[in-house]
Amino acid sequence: MYRLIALFLLFLVGRTTAASADFLLRSPDGKLRIVIQSPDSELQYLVVFRDDTLFRPSSLGLILGGNDTLRRFKILSVDSSFAEKEWEPRYGTRSRISDRHHSYNFRLQMARSHRNIAVEFRLFNDGFAFRYRLTDTLEQLDILGELSTFRFSRDANSWWAWADYNTYEKTYQHTRLSEASHVATPFTVQFDSGTCVSVHEAAIEEYTSMTLRRSMTDSLSFDVNLVPWSDGVAVKTSSPMVTPWRVVFVAPRAADLLESNVLLNLNSPAVRDFSFVKPLRYIGIWWEMHLGLTTWKHEGGRHGATTEKAKAYIDFAAAHSMGGVLVEGWNTGWENWGEKNAFDFRTPYADFDLEELAEYANVRNVQLIGHHETGGDILSYESHIDSAFAKYKRLGIHYVKTGYAGPVNPPTEHHHGQYMIRHFNKVMRKAAQYEIMLDVHESVIPSGLSRTYPNLMTFEAVRGMEWNAWSDGNPPSHTCILPFTRGMAGPMDYTPCIFDAREDNFSAKRIPWNGLDKGNNTVHSTLSNQLALLVVNYSPMQMAADLLENYQSHPAYQFVEKLPDTWDESRVLAASIGEYVVVARRRGTTWFVAGITNEYSREISLPLDFLEQEVDYSVESCTDAPGSHFNTDPESYVLQTGIARATTSFRLWMAPGGGGVVVFSR
Repeated sequence: MYRLIALFLLFLVGRTTAASADFLLRSPDGKLRIVIQSPDSELQYLVVFRDDTLFRPSSLGLILGGNDTLRRFKILSVDSSFAEKEWEPRYGTRSRISDRHHSYNFRLQMARSHRNIAVEFRLFNDGFAFRYRLTDTLEQLDILGELSTFRFSRDANSWWAWADYNTYEKTYQHTRLSEASHVATPFTVQFDSGTCVSVHEAAIEEYTSMTLRRSMTDSLSFDVNLVPWSDGVAVKTSSPMVTPWRVVFVAPRAADLLESNVLLNLNSPAVRDFSFVKPLRYIGIWWEMHLGLTTWKHEGGRHGATTEKAKAYIDFAAAHSMGGVLVEGWNTGWENWGEKNAFDFRTPYADFDLEELAEYANVRNVQLIGHHETGGDILSYESHIDSAFAKYKRLGIHYVKTGYAGPVNPPTEHHHGQYMIRHFNKVMRKAAQYEIMLDVHESVIPSGLSRTYPNLMTFEAVRGMEWNAWSDGNPPSHTCILPFTRGMAGPMDYTPCIFDAREDNFSAKRIPWNGLDKGNNTVHSTLSNQLALLVVNYSPMQMAADLLENYQSHPAYQFVEKLPDTWDESRVLAASIGEYVVVARRRGTTWFVAGITNEYSREISLPLDFLEQEVDYSVESCTDAPGSHFNTDPESYVLQTGIARATTSFRLWMAPGGGGVVVFSR
């Protein structure tokens, strides 16, 4: 029925003047089409992809202070344009990005207040987006909510995490679309036809973040919900202003969904010099604290961040092609966790010589990565940020991991509301001034701002590896869902590459420090799966997170050493949401193929047509051994070498919770 409706509408409409009742918008290839309608003085959009209706007529609009809404309006004009260009990111899964889109700008006037508002659509071949622009000059403007909705045409499979105004660290549910309720974005749906969509947002700069609430009257309709201030106002601003983009990725199959660049293309190019920005791989003093082997705080004689240990990590990084070393727990204040003004972000503990280590790392061409854990005390951090960044810059420290593991101070505001959006973006801009690159943990959801501010390199905003150290952990399917959900928002610091999957090499020294620790923790994946995650889940600051002792002299560590920090080209060879992902990424003339699977073993036949024809490639691989299993035998693996060509038949076998990495070199 929906296909017939779509075909009828697309045949009927085609008018693009302000006097028209309906407007037809098209992607550059014409396969994605949107019909803009205005029945009963309400602006709506209907979406068709390859003659299949994806969204029924869905509402557009804002709710402003004074209950002024976009329910009654007149269309002043409609403008359209086409853009086609290529640009080069500082880092990423490809060295050149194509941006081809049609833009449509609807200028409206509200009937009640006579305020001017514009609704802008952009249509790409692999998705679309819309946003609102308030053009009148107002010194103060409150936005109470949005009227934007996503009315799906029919039931489908969906993957989602419960919306939470303070954390994204959750596992994902796989249900029918009609069973999802209040969801965080990206929210990913696959129709029975195979077509996939994922709903998210782009360019969150001076706004709040959104969640999606299922309609009370329609189980297939989801309303944009804005995370509010404590007084109920969603956004406090002035105009002229522009909202973030409401983004829908669209792909005929799951694998194509992962190749989209829509999010980055919706953000503005950088306007200042970011030549100081460089991606890197790193190790660090971190996992041992989560395991309960050492502590962040200095008390108790079990402090992890010592000068001696940091030097050992720096020496290993220098000898094994790792760009940086992260040290957590180096600064005073951890013993006062939860108190106001616990940290000054500048004073080291007595057993950690920050200045000596900064020089030691610089001489060895290794980046010492600073750490600023705020505990959520935003007021204190903002009062110290200039002096803390200035000290790092003086010492030649250009990478900083920030953390917000605690309730926000002031406690009345939500972690994902406009108050924190302003803070995160303030830190981002401050870091750029001091030529510092950021890895932000407990962050707001990424929205592609790393194009505008490339120093904003990577984010957590995910239930990551540390949960495997002190809780029931993440199931194998978790990392097979992430690329299609959280991964659609951009790079994530999942901190993979744990070789001691059983977590038993130092079990006698572990002391539980977390109430979720039942003493039976494992990583729930094989060693080969952990290697593959370094490639599958790209991050420009990619951590090999295990203890130094577990990497020393380990034969499989050679694949970590070979790994590039950024890529020239990427392809998704095979994928099924929540089941498996196999990607191929190229740097120069070398290709890395990596695959991961969920709780089930599988063998996947892979085409090698991405290799240059009639050229012999040397092959090195680390894959699961026969009998490997994430529960019973996670650390068995097989190293192999060989020769392959583009015409070679290649099969990748992955154990339950397993995976593998194959390197093709000329």
